[in-house]
Amino acid sequence: MKIVSIESYVLKDQLKESFYFSQWEYSERKICIVKITSDTGQVGWGEGYGPAPVIKAGVDFLKTFIVGQNPLESETIWNLMYRRTLDYARSGVLVSAMSAIDVALWDLKGKILDLPVHTLLGGKKREAIMPYATGMYFTQCEDMPETLAAEAQSYVKQGFKAMKIKVGLTLEKDIENVKRIREAIGPDIKLMVDANHAYNLREAVQLCKEIEQYNIGWFEEPISPEYYHQYNELRSKTSIPISGGECEYLRFGFHRLLSANSVDIVQPDICASGGLTEAKRISALATTHGVEIVPHTWGTGIALAAATHFIANLDIMPGRLFPDAALMEYDRTENALRDQLTSPAIEINEEGQFRISDRPGLGFDLNEEVLYNYAMEESKLETTGLFQ
Repeated sequence: MKIVSIESYVLKDQLKESFYFSQWEYSERKICIVKITSDTGQVGWGEGYGPAPVIKAGVDFLKTFIVGQNPLESETIWNLMYRRTLDYARSGVLVSAMSAIDVALWDLKGKILDLPVHTLLGGKKREAIMPYATGMYFTQCEDMPETLAAEAQSYVKQGFKAMKIKVGLTLEKDIENVKRIREAIGPDIKLMVDANHAYNLREAVQLCKEIEQYNIGWFEEPISPEYYHQYNELRSKTSIPISGGECEYLRFGFHRLLSANSVDIVQPDICASGGLTEAKRISALATTHGVEIVPHTWGTGIALAAATHFIANLDIMPGRLFPDAALMEYDRTENALRDQLTSPAIEINEEGQFRISDRPGLGFDLNEEVLYNYAMEESKLETTGLFQ
C-alpha cells in the first residue's frame, strides 16, 4: 500500500461583513486543504491553520518526500517530515503544513482500516462533547455592548451552554462588554474571554481584578506568548484560570510553556502544532503537569472533526464517576468554507452537547464541488483528475 498523490488547495471566501479582534481585521477567509490519495483509491483530507498560501507551499515541498510511502505508517511519515525540516522549521508555518498532511493521513488510515480515528488513537473515553461558541468579535456598530450581548443571547437560544468572547480593545471597553454579556446570558452559561495577547502583565492583572466577579471560565492569551514567566505571575494574582498555547508548536514548545507553569489550560491547535500525531504527545505531556487541555480550533469541518476525535480520546482528568463535559471550540463567525465544505454539521442536544461520530476516518463527507468552487485559480491549475 502506498500514497500515490498529495494535492493542496487554497480556498478563499470573501466575507459579507468584516470583523476584527485585538490584532487585525478579517475581510476574507483563506484556508489550505490537503487531499491524500492511496493506491487503494481511498482519500484522506487535512487542513492547516495559518497563512494558507504559505502552508500550501510547505505542503508542496513536503509531498516530494512522502509520495510512495505507506499511508498506514503515519508516525514514520511524521518523523520523516520533522527531520527534513528540523534545521529551519521547529515552529511556524511549515509545522502547519506538516499538521495538514498528518491530519489527512489519519483520516485516510481510518478509512482504509474502516475505523474511526478516535479508535486508532486508543479509544473513545467519552460519548459526547460540549461545544462552546466562539464569537463576539468586534464590528463597526453604534452600541457595541448591546450588539455583543444580542449575539451572545442568540447562542444561548441555539443551545450553547458555554461561549467565548473577545477582549483586547481597551480595559474600559472590555469591562463594559463583559459586564453586559454576562447580564444578557445569565449566571449559568460558562463564559470565557480571549485577548489574543493584547495586554502587558500590568494591564492583564487589572482586567482580571475587574472581571473576576463575572465568573470567567478562563482568560485566554492575556499576554504575548513569549513571556512564559509573566503568565505564571498572572496566575498567582487572579482566581481566573489562565489558558494559552495556540501559538506554540510541537511538544518542545509546549514543554517550555508547561515547565514554566504558565497556564491552567493548554490549547494546542491540531492543524498547526504538529497534527494528531503530535497532539497525542502534547496531551501526554500536559497530563504529567496536571494541566487541562482544550484544543484551539479554527477553520473548516476538517479541523472540527480532528478536534472531536482528539477530545474523544483525551484522558478524563481528574478521574471521577461524573466528570464535567469536555469542551470543544466551535467558531460561529461567518465562514462559508466551514458550513459548506463538509457534512454533517454539529447538532447540539438539549444538554448543549453533541455525540461523537463512529464513522470511519474523521467521520465527515467532503463536497469536492464546493472545494473546487472556492479554490483559488492557482490551486485549480494544479488539480489533476477532479471532475473529469
